[in-house]
Amino acid sequence: MKIGYIQKSSLIDYPGKVSAVIFTRGCNFRCPYCHNPELVDGSSFSDLFSEDELFSLLPRRKGLLDGVTITGGEPTLQPDLIPFMRKIKDLGFLVKLDTNGSCPDVLAEAVDGGLVDYIAMDVKAPLAKYHEAAGRHIDTGAVGGSIGIVTGSEVAYEFRTTLVSRLLSTDDVIEIGHMIKGASCYALQRFVLSKHLDQAYMKAETFTEEEISGLAEKLKPLVGRCIVR
Repeated sequence: MKIGYIQKSSLIDYPGKVSAVIFTRGCNFRCPYCHNPELVDGSSFSDLFSEDELFSLLPRRKGLLDGVTITGGEPTLQPDLIPFMRKIKDLGFLVKLDTNGSCPDVLAEAVDGGLVDYIAMDVKAPLAKYHEAAGRHIDTGAVGGSIGIVTGSEVAYEFRTTLVSRLLSTDDVIEIGHMIKGASCYALQRFVLSKHLDQAYMKAETFTEEEISGLAEKLKPLVGRCIVR
């Protein structure tokens, strides 16, 4: 595993749980508003953390941690993700996987193998605009396939969209709601100024609070639960 960073404890990354967080390096998207730009191009860095560091940490944290969140970058690009998840599960920890949904075969293997307990999948934009939000042309069929895998599984999950007004309109967000219609949870994420892959996005804006609350109301009939972060 190409591990860029290990956070020993987090109260916010795994809903309702205390988790360690593993940040993998390398991503096949180039979302301009990405707030982990140092993790995007994994070839630009040597690995700073080894698996041994995690697997020596976890036994000492039993009773303090509920699980491990695997995020990135894009974890499903890692060729050894599945055995890595299995090792965590074998230690008795829950596993949450953050993904952009571009590798449905890997996602299906994790689900079918009982290796993931919570999935958070980013849905960047309506499919017709996905290349703008992802920063490159991608296989939108793979994204649609992953949505189907997530909603068809018995694993707890959420879909989430970052509300960057430069890229998305309110109508776009409603269209995403129809893409995931029937989903158990949809999280609207405020855009927060931070470090970004494209520094021009240091001047980008989120939707207004009025727009966000209006979207949440319109989305409620489409999904089981709509939350705002």
